[in-house]
Amino acid sequence: MYSDIIADQKNKYGKRLAILGHHYQSDEIIKHTDLKGDSLELARQIEKLEAEYIVFCGVHFMAESAAIVRRDDQKVYIPDAGAGCVMANMAPAWLVDKVLTRLIAETGKKIIPLAYVNTPAAVKTVCGKHGGTVCTSANAEKMLRWAQDQGDAVLFLPDKNLALNTADKLGIPAEKRMILNVRSEGTQIDVAEARDKDLLIWPGLCAIHQRFKLSQIEKFRTEYPDCKVVVHPECPPELVRAADGAGSTSYLIKYVEEAPAGTTIVVGTETNLVLRLKEIFPDKEILPLGTSYCSNMAKITEKKLADLLQSLETASYEDVSDEIREPARIALQRMLDVCK
Repeated sequence: MYSDIIADQKNKYGKRLAILGHHYQSDEIIKHTDLKGDSLELARQIEKLEAEYIVFCGVHFMAESAAIVRRDDQKVYIPDAGAGCVMANMAPAWLVDKVLTRLIAETGKKIIPLAYVNTPAAVKTVCGKHGGTVCTSANAEKMLRWAQDQGDAVLFLPDKNLALNTADKLGIPAEKRMILNVRSEGTQIDVAEARDKDLLIWPGLCAIHQRFKLSQIEKFRTEYPDCKVVVHPECPPELVRAADGAGSTSYLIKYVEEAPAGTTIVVGTETNLVLRLKEIFPDKEILPLGTSYCSNMAKITEKKLADLLQSLETASYEDVSDEIREPARIALQRMLDVCK
């Protein structure tokens, strides 16, 4: 029923409508998308799209990011604005600004903020105002190098696991890193210790990837001695070190695609994607490291998509004020320019 409604609305709007879907969406949504990808892939496409109506099937910060980089003749919608992100909520803009301002003032260092794209627009605004930028799991290495070149230290937020795993790849010594204690509005941060660090790390995390345990990898290694294990870099560092590879959703898809037929591959990321890979590549044995669904991604349902498309002309769309949009756009554009 809902599939027919969606198909009818797509026919009605034609090229004026584009439905975008993140890889973690369920199959019932992905089958209706015109474009699917990770955050970076989809962000790159917004301004290039001919469509004036852009429906983003993902969590709210993704639609918000699309609204920041959209053209003036485009509108961005999300089927459920309540599809949030636990990790994004761990770094509210007011606290990020307060902590960053204090660290800059009291350390005397030029600290460049680097925000994972999994953050609200207001956080991206803080980054834009302080000469910083954003990154995705696909380009975190490149963007952290860029940020290092711009100042004396980098504040990486909000995902501590991605920060630590990226620092390992770049060879940033452990003694030059510091996970910040942002409790009590940041008053517990040891500024004297921070003064000697090159990488300051916000203590956030992704609940989906934090669930995976090293014992799960060890169990698969025992049961499938020849298996390959690949995980997302939002997983804890001990899992990344134990895996055969780690990278963004696009990396994980490419790894599975390029593996020889008959390979057993254990994938540590959101379960919707792993099960989809299992269907797409039946010549390989694809196993989820564990069951871990994103409840916020699941808020985007076929019914909600159908309801939105039926009321597109009058539905509320995602927008941000110019005060937030312009500096946030600068931060996003810096990433897009570096990653051309």
